[in-house]
Amino acid sequence: MTAQNSATPSGPIAVRPTGHHLGAHAVAGGVAGGTAGVTGGTTGSATEATATAGRAGGTRTGTVMALLGVVAFSLTFPATAWGLESFGPWSLVALRSVLAALIAGAFLLAGRVPLPARAHWAGLAVVAGGVVAGFPMLTTLALQTSTTSHAAVVVGLLPLTTASFSALRTGARPSPRFWAAAVAGAAVVLGFTLAQSGGALSTGDAYLFGALVVCAAGYTEGGRLARLMPGWQVIGWALVLCLPLTVAGSALGLAYEPVHLTAHGVAGLVWAAAGSTFLGLYVWYRGMAEIGAPRASQLQLAQPLLTLVWSVALLGEHLSPAAPAAACAVLVCIAVTQRVK
Repeated sequence: MTAQNSATPSGPIAVRPTGHHLGAHAVAGGVAGGTAGVTGGTTGSATEATATAGRAGGTRTGTVMALLGVVAFSLTFPATAWGLESFGPWSLVALRSVLAALIAGAFLLAGRVPLPARAHWAGLAVVAGGVVAGFPMLTTLALQTSTTSHAAVVVGLLPLTTASFSALRTGARPSPRFWAAAVAGAAVVLGFTLAQSGGALSTGDAYLFGALVVCAAGYTEGGRLARLMPGWQVIGWALVLCLPLTVAGSALGLAYEPVHLTAHGVAGLVWAAAGSTFLGLYVWYRGMAEIGAPRASQLQLAQPLLTLVWSVALLGEHLSPAAPAAACAVLVCIAVTQRVK
């Protein structure tokens, strides 16, 4: 609306049209209005259809990305078992982190990504300690004495552990049903490990439970940081932050641990570094950004079962009946928590 100025010269006064002319004008206006309405309706429908198609396309792409991440993660334990054929545990973890950091650094440089704010470095240190160093180191030590199928069932509890850490970190108050499902899942895993270990926790089990704790802490802090920067940059900077330590660790490990290069050993190292540590997290965070964390978490429920499949197909392990049964029971417990608000 334009404000009228009193200084504006007045023009001639329009004469009201007669009834015939008024009717003609009304008919013309009605036709024009109807045409505009039809055109507007058609345009609106087309726009809405385009938006719906765009959302559907984004959902499909995000689902595919998240599924690729789950597949990459499910191969981590078999790749680690292969890597141990050629390298000692400390050498394998350090070399894996160095290679992943070099890949991440190349992506960060190519994208000209600026350094994170100083306030984020403490959180990145937690991610680095939990996801980059702690979890790979503890699970690698565990796999020296535990089978990949056994480790897959125990670490299948990771989503519940992460959810518990997240509740403590953010102050959220999940419902009693959530905690009941979490306790039930923990009881299933504890019962499975005791049954498989002859009634007492083994050293490998202690490593696996420690891996759950440190990785859940790293995932929780990484999830918080992912609200402030792209998720792939979170893991990228965490890897780069550890680079001085992992380079030194590689040198010491290679000096004191024997190396027997085999095709399996090299393939395991390369996949653990490029596939699980960087590529897996990259496509996982991309997918999670497209479809949201709740839907992505539903896809991750298949990860322990996929690892059991790889342990048989790639490593020739023989599963006890308790392994798939326990994995399915944990899956049910996690599914319950996903549906509890």
